[in-house]
Amino acid sequence: METVVEHPAALDVHKGQVTACVRTPVGKGRREQQVAEFKTTVQGLLALRDWLKAHGATHVAMEASGVYWKPPWAILEDEFECLLVNARHVKQVPGRKTDVSDAAWLCQLLEAGLLKASFVPPRACAFFCVSGGWLGVVGDAVSEVDA
Repeated sequence: METVVEHPAALDVHKGQVTACVRTPVGKGRREQQVAEFKTTVQGLLALRDWLKAHGATHVAMEASGVYWKPPWAILEDEFECLLVNARHVKQVPGRKTDVSDAAWLCQLLEAGLLKASFVPPRACAFFCVSGGWLGVVGDAVSEVDA
């Protein structure tokens, strides 16, 4: 496959752990793959971020599985180009399924430019939406004026 993303990384995220895979160029046309596991605690996710930076990752892909993707996303979105992808679109060929093989497959798809990112609102928009949108903001302002 042609290389579109030179320094890709991918995460297989679960409730208690994240399996990360990075692919980096070594020599002419050769790629080296590194895999590591991290806990989903704040300390573990910061270690993940540092590990990805140390390996020169520029893009990070992760599957949208429940809400487990949100903590890693929050830690990584300022440092990397993050992509959230629909798990249905990246299912691997039937066979033995492991966290390592999922992360490696996702990383290869990202490297080849074959992933389509889902929309994730920016932090400011997400906060605005959670706070009740325009009606919440206007209602709060009216409450302050009435008081």
